[in-house]
Amino acid sequence: MDVPSTLRYSPDHEWVRVEDGRVHTGITDYAQDALGDVVFVDLPEVGTQVERGASCSEVESTKSVSEIYAPVAGTIVEVNGDLVDNPQRINDDPYGDGWMFVIEPSDDAQLADLLDAEGYRALIEG
Repeated sequence: MDVPSTLRYSPDHEWVRVEDGRVHTGITDYAQDALGDVVFVDLPEVGTQVERGASCSEVESTKSVSEIYAPVAGTIVEVNGDLVDNPQRINDDPYGDGWMFVIEPSDDAQLADLLDAEGYRALIEG
């Protein structure tokens, strides 16, 4: 499983990359592999207020439907609309073109609660 050391991770299998104070989010390689072929993505609306740990999106695969949870509280400021027509990008490139949404965090301190790569590997291998 690919677990980039430059990212942070939620226990719910979302990854986080902080750029210019904003939180870019998607699902991990482990999560997309467990889901199988992604066939539909329901993205949040730009402007939506999200709470850390609350469901804000959904991914449907050939195996199941999975909720995607906000790794931090804040406001959705951007979504990857390309996933609507190309949901398989989550499978093909979960840490690149498969990103899902960007959150403007309301509390930067919540970022410290996320797992580093070593902690996430321990979670998925444990």
